[in-house]
Amino acid sequence: MARKNGYRKAAKRAAHEAEQAAKKNPKVFFAVVAFLLVALLIAGACWYFFIYKRKAKPVQTGELSIHFLELGNKYAGDCTLIKVGDTEVLIDAGSRQGSAATIVPYLRQYCTDGVLEYVIATHADQDHIAAFVGTKDAPGVFESFECKTIIDFPLTDKTTQIYRSYCEKRDAEVAAGAVHYTALQCWNGTDGAQRSYALSEGVSMNILYNYYYEHRSSDENNYSVCTLFTQGTYNYLFTGDLEKEGEEYLVQYNSLPECKLFKGGHHGSRTSSTEKLLSVIRPETVCVCCCAGAPEYTTNPNNMFPTQEMIDRVGKYTDKIYVTSLATNVVISEKSESWEFTSMNGNIVVKSDGIAFTVTGSNNSAVLKDTEWFIKNRTWNGV
Repeated sequence: MARKNGYRKAAKRAAHEAEQAAKKNPKVFFAVVAFLLVALLIAGACWYFFIYKRKAKPVQTGELSIHFLELGNKYAGDCTLIKVGDTEVLIDAGSRQGSAATIVPYLRQYCTDGVLEYVIATHADQDHIAAFVGTKDAPGVFESFECKTIIDFPLTDKTTQIYRSYCEKRDAEVAAGAVHYTALQCWNGTDGAQRSYALSEGVSMNILYNYYYEHRSSDENNYSVCTLFTQGTYNYLFTGDLEKEGEEYLVQYNSLPECKLFKGGHHGSRTSSTEKLLSVIRPETVCVCCCAGAPEYTTNPNNMFPTQEMIDRVGKYTDKIYVTSLATNVVISEKSESWEFTSMNGNIVVKSDGIAFTVTGSNNSAVLKDTEWFIKNRTWNGV
């Protein structure tokens, strides 16, 4: 009791002294009070932006699934289905026209109403557009589904037959009722196009700006349409086959967030997934659409997809790297190369509700560095 009375007396004495000091030097007193208030405000702002906001809890949304498809052959190529509720987004349809026989039945399992709300063709290389066309025996995506909105590349230097066939099939879909925009129209918000599309509550598809939407490049890959999907606080980045120069511009012209998922650039090539981009997006999971170890483009083992250089760069941020397919029975001679294929992870399916996040392969769910192929052909952190 005596101790409490002592505290009360001390508090009263301190209050009395503060009151006397205020009367004697009011300007100094109020200056000190103002300084303390400003300091408190600055401290509060620092706490909010650098501690609380960075540690913001994920927000639960409706379920989203992302499907990285195997394409039914031994070649590298892209085809990604993104399903949000009853809305489907398809990004690319490679790698050959015959891949339509694999892609279309897979899509029908998830797109049960026969309508693809959004279709994106990132660039005009056949390993990204061939199955939009399909074959006589395996009709392509444009013939097999009603496509509501088609978004593709503003520029290309291609004059190939597959590119011309893509344009014919796309234009036929437009004549049947589809809306067609280029990514540049989306970015500029012209002719009814939008920069951002709401797929459901808390989930959006955002068309990013690529410098090569309106400037020529010596590499067709740099014309790729780039998209960012946002689900609550999670972000998923798709850059097609964008190369080093394109990635540098992507970072320069867009405010990119850290990403829960990144589709490895250009099938895991050494000229994509650069440090300039990775240091900004800091991916937690990377999915690579390729046939690991295939001599499709090079006989240099280190440069076969996914390359050692790409793995070294990504490995600074995550070991959660997944790959669709695997080359088998590889034979390289002075005159030719041959190989077959099987599944690595297989069809890779990412599921998230904004909180729970899972990655599952139709063949297995092993991360790349734990696979037999990796142990024989690649190193992790130099080992």
